Amino acid sequence: MAPSPGIAAQDVEFFNEHGYFIHHRQLFSPERLAALQDLFEEMLADIDPDSRPEAMDVPHFAYPRLFDWLLSDEVLDVVEAFIGPDIALWSSHFISKPPDEGLIVPWHEDSAYWGERLDPMEVVTVWLGIDDSTVENGCMRVIPGTHRNGYSEYEPVDGETHVFGTQILGDQFDEDAAVDLEIASGECHLHDARIIHGSAGNRSSRRRCGYTMRYMPSHVKFQPNERWSHAIYLARGRDRAGNEYGDPGVRFEEGVRAIYGRR
Repeated sequence: MAPSPGIAAQDVEFFNEHGYFIHHRQLFSPERLAALQDLFEEMLADIDPDSRPEAMDVPHFAYPRLFDWLLSDEVLDVVEAFIGPDIALWSSHFISKPPDEGLIVPWHEDSAYWGERLDPMEVVTVWLGIDDSTVENGCMRVIPGTHRNGYSEYEPVDGETHVFGTQILGDQFDEDAAVDLEIASGECHLHDARIIHGSAGNRSSRRRCGYTMRYMPSHVKFQPNERWSHAIYLARGRDRAGNEYGDPGVRFEEGVRAIYGRR
C-alpha cells in the first residue's frame, strides 16, 4: 500500500473530541519501514544488557539517522492536519515489550511529566507500529475524552512490573470506557498528550514495539531545565515562540550523556 496522509476533516474532529485517532494506513513505504525496523534492531542490540527495552527514550539524541523518519514528509503531512503547518519535534521513544515478560505501562498522562516545560501543553504523539500491536501483546489503551480533564492524581506502583513508578488513581477515570488501539506494523495511531492511557504487560509469544514520535505547534514555548537535558527541533514552517532548536544533523551529546551514560 502506498503511503498517504489520508486524513479527512472528520478524522481531525474525532481527534479533537476523543483525544485519539487510529490511522489504518501504512505511514511509510515498505522499504522505508523496513529500514527503520532494521535500525531499531541495531539499536536494540546496542542497549545496556541491564536496561529494559521499554525505556529507549529520546533515541534520536544518540542516533541522528532517526531524523530521516522524524522529519519526513510522510509523518509531518499527517501531523500538520492536526496541529497546523508550524511544527516542532518535541521527543521520541521506542517502547519495546519483549514476549512473555513485557512490562505494564500504568495509566498516565504524558502531560503530567512535561507540564512545567511546555506552555501551553499542546503535543500530539504519532505511535508507529514497528510490530503488530494487539490486545494479546499489550497494545496501547486510551480513555476517550480525558484529554479535556486536566491533570490527575497519582499513586505509587511496583517499579519491577511497571514501566513507570506511579499510576493515576482508579477513582479519577472509568477503566470500563477504555479503547484498545490495535494496529498492524507500519500503521499508526495518534493521541493528545493530556489523554489518560496505558497498556497491559506482554504475556504473548510475540514482541510488541512502537515508536512514539511527538510533535507540538511551534507557538508552544519550551522551558529549559538545568536538571533535565533536552533539545527540540524545528520540523516544518516557522518558529512562533522564540524557542532555540537543535541541529538534527549531529548527536545531542549532552542529552546522550544524560540518558545513555558513556555511550
